[in-house]
Amino acid sequence: MSSFLAKAIRLAPPFLFLVIGAFAYVQLSQEPAETKRPPAPPRVIKTAVADIPLQDYQITVMTRGIVRPHNEVTLTADVAGKVTEIAPPFEDGAFFSKDDILIELDDADYKTSVLAAEAQLARAKATSAQEQARAKQALLNWNDLGYSDEPNELVLRLPQLRETEASVKSASAQLERAQRDLERTRVRAPFNGRVHQRTVGIGQSVGNGTSLGTSFATDFAEVRLPISAHELDQLSLPEESTDPPVQVNLRNAVDESSPHTWTAEIVRTEGTLDEQSLELFAIARISDPFGRVSGKRPLRIGQPVTGAIKGHVLEQVYVIPRRAVRQVDRIFLVMKEEMKLDRRIITPIWSDLDHFIIRDPGMFEKAYLATSSLSYTPDDAKVEILSQEKVAEESDVPKETPKKTQT
Repeated sequence: MSSFLAKAIRLAPPFLFLVIGAFAYVQLSQEPAETKRPPAPPRVIKTAVADIPLQDYQITVMTRGIVRPHNEVTLTADVAGKVTEIAPPFEDGAFFSKDDILIELDDADYKTSVLAAEAQLARAKATSAQEQARAKQALLNWNDLGYSDEPNELVLRLPQLRETEASVKSASAQLERAQRDLERTRVRAPFNGRVHQRTVGIGQSVGNGTSLGTSFATDFAEVRLPISAHELDQLSLPEESTDPPVQVNLRNAVDESSPHTWTAEIVRTEGTLDEQSLELFAIARISDPFGRVSGKRPLRIGQPVTGAIKGHVLEQVYVIPRRAVRQVDRIFLVMKEEMKLDRRIITPIWSDLDHFIIRDPGMFEKAYLATSSLSYTPDDAKVEILSQEKVAEESDVPKETPKKTQT
């Protein structure tokens, strides 16, 4: 058999060997066909959901301002003199009550003026009494002489009598003025207040109108609260003095974690909009800001505060947590029947730091709101709803800290 095969090979034409070799090369060079993988199942989106019902929503307008005194005045001297005494209530930051004596001036010259005015008044009264006696005597003399007609004013010395009466009035006025100037050497508090700054010291000479210091009233303080045009539509602010005030709750803007709050009332609004911001300023009044009567924690003049003003009630709206809104105006719904994801764009009618308020009837009748942060959100994706326990477990899992690469 082997000799026959060898003889056949010798007798075969050369081109046959070329065909066989090419066929073998093609067979050997072909790779085995790859096994086709079945298509991957669609990915399931896992998310927590919330059922959003229709409800009424109380609007709260947030604003901020700075506490300021409603009545701040500069105390001045009404008479000239040298400061002889400064009362303890007239120190920087001290409280005082109405009519308290804050500063005393040297009153020696004013006492002398009072004595001189009293002497002048006594002389004027004596002269007036003498002239009255002369007028009576002149009338008796006229009657004794037997004149039948009425005596004229000159006979009765009426001009002299009027002159002496005028002198008495003038002397009385001079005495009253001297007494007022003496009283003004004691500078009294015009109201219940607090000293902002004292500007004089003992031994300093002051003149009429010299500034002694600044103070402000403590019965109430005020806050200017800016309100935008959009927010004005949601508030009913007082325009007239007879309009009811609007309550506002104030908090410390410097330390927002502080639990202390103060209640104020918006009693009026300014008549014009701010030229730059086009906002309207509402004036809120804080009674007893320093806690002198209530004993509450005091407010400070110049302290920044945030204000929360209750506005209108929006009826039958959806309240969407801000954390569930993506890309400014996008939310994801989970359809209850299909359990699929649906992307929606919302147009809020109101928003604050925590919520978006929309009025879109029927949006959540057949859908939940997806509240988890979703990084993979294809349309119509299947959804698996996470239970609250599962959400808590996943949020409590600590993230692995990346290791530092040593160089």
